[in-house]
Amino acid sequence: MKRTLSILGSSGSIGRQTLKVAEVCGHEVAAITVNKSVGLAEAQARQFRPKLVVAVDEASAADLRVRLADSNIKVLSGQEGLLEAAALPEADTVVTAIVGVAGLRPTLAAIDCGKRIALANKETLVCAGELVMARAKEKGAEIVPVDSEHSAIFQCLQGCHNRGEVKRLIITASGGPFYGKSSKDLSLVTREQALKHPNWAMGEKITIDSATLMNKGLEFIEAMRLYAMPPERIQIVVHRESIVHSLVEFEDGAILAQLGSADMCLPIQYALTWPERTEGPAKPLDLLSCPPLTFQKPDPEIFRCLGLALECAKRGGTSTAILNGANEAAVALFLEGRIMFLDIARLVRKALEQVPVLDGPSLEDIFEADHAARRAVYNAVR
Repeated sequence: MKRTLSILGSSGSIGRQTLKVAEVCGHEVAAITVNKSVGLAEAQARQFRPKLVVAVDEASAADLRVRLADSNIKVLSGQEGLLEAAALPEADTVVTAIVGVAGLRPTLAAIDCGKRIALANKETLVCAGELVMARAKEKGAEIVPVDSEHSAIFQCLQGCHNRGEVKRLIITASGGPFYGKSSKDLSLVTREQALKHPNWAMGEKITIDSATLMNKGLEFIEAMRLYAMPPERIQIVVHRESIVHSLVEFEDGAILAQLGSADMCLPIQYALTWPERTEGPAKPLDLLSCPPLTFQKPDPEIFRCLGLALECAKRGGTSTAILNGANEAAVALFLEGRIMFLDIARLVRKALEQVPVLDGPSLEDIFEADHAARRAVYNAVR
């Protein structure tokens, strides 16, 4: 099935690979959005000829309007532009590839229009999963995950007669570049070392989250919301080879796994074509060249970000929004060279200790918890 896409975050790794899938598979592109990547946005616009291009940054949007003045492409800016791209009538599918909680409102706008959501923004479900899933059910919007791990679970569940047969979800983790290191080793980690992921090519923020294992903690929370699964029925295992992308265990003891190369084009494409499968640009997996497959337990005491995420998964309420907001702020400080690697977990823990947790939060409560967490982090390093 050919789809018409609105790609929120077309300049990032997922956004660029979505355009690659669209080109190979023949999907149309109705809208793209970027933050400040004017040159890339212009090139993408000229290739795919969307109806709408959004640059969130006002100055970048002004520049883009000049660059695209010879076309009939509409250029918008700011949050209003993002929301218009998310709700664009011509698009039946919205790929949410914006990093961070900034993707929450546009995702809700797309849900309110009953669109298919190819969800690559895990923070949406981490911060407001109950609200988002309830809204999607109410509006008849489909949420199909793009994250490789959740796409793997989603694919494995296609072989399930009913969800009552599921015993547990098993999420795999590469372990990042520092798995097996001690706390002393981690205290010396540099920005450059943390950005060298052994298996995946990703954006800076998610690469740091993979190094701290916070990414896996966020995926744990996301799985709870996406599949309505309690935390005690979800397990994380370290699988260094990144070939098995996740597994589902059933009540009879059978385990289904989805295997593939470390190529995000496959889960992106499946989110667009489900329930159909077509040829695409993903690199096929050659089983005869695969190394031995290994599985190990993660250590949430060494990787404290993972431990904090698992605690918030059990606590619920706004604790997950506090966790996410504090982590986004701390990772930004680390990338700026203002804090050390282990300070990320320390600052997240500090925010969780300082910001009150509310149960049954509204959307406004969630955004306030996010803002309070960020303030707590920045105040701690002044």
